[in-house]
Amino acid sequence: MDYNARTEANASAAMRVLIVEDDAKTAAYLRKGLGEEGFVVDVAASGGEGLFLARSQTFDVIVLDLMLPGIDGWETLTTLRREGIGTRVLILSARDTVSDRVRGLELGADDYLIKPFAFSELVARIRSVLRRVTSARADVLKVADLEIDMIGHKVVRGGQKLELTPKEFSLLALLARRCGQVLSRTVIAEQVWDMNFDSDTNVVDVHIRRLRVKVDDPFEQKLIRTVRGVGYALDTAN
Repeated sequence: MDYNARTEANASAAMRVLIVEDDAKTAAYLRKGLGEEGFVVDVAASGGEGLFLARSQTFDVIVLDLMLPGIDGWETLTTLRREGIGTRVLILSARDTVSDRVRGLELGADDYLIKPFAFSELVARIRSVLRRVTSARADVLKVADLEIDMIGHKVVRGGQKLELTPKEFSLLALLARRCGQVLSRTVIAEQVWDMNFDSDTNVVDVHIRRLRVKVDDPFEQKLIRTVRGVGYALDTAN
């Protein structure tokens, strides 16, 4: 795989996409296709549901239809921007006039793609938006002597390169992005595994233990902290 291909793959790793689309067939097609491309995907069938999810969860990109029941796409986008929610928005709509495209961009959309569309173009546009997002935030996250290269998918601690699995990397990156915050198992499961946490499932605890073996055990200062009954945090408080 060449450098550009690796960069695009890394840009989508663990990235969350919210699809706001009322046509069930289109929504299922997008969810399946984007999931196969490595994105974590949620779907809302109305503008109201889309606003609820965008307010309560963190997404990297919102793919927004305009002709929605109840609160339409125009109002959804306007509300997001009025409330200061800066999540990137790609409008995906059958409305194909120049005035529609201009209106969408002026209301705060980051891109506009007309239906019918080529799936490969949609993926390319989402990745383009994500590259803009990545360039606007730190490419390397640092906590104490731990460095996480978000583009190269490399982790170094104390000058020593750590070999992590993709899920371990996603988990560590999530903790680092929310450094100092205690994240519940439910939040971690939703963000990393795109699953609702089941109290009988210990997948989060298992991966935390594996991560500790690589990130903490070889070093004097421990960074991964357990808050009993609450969840986990990455910080220097240990």
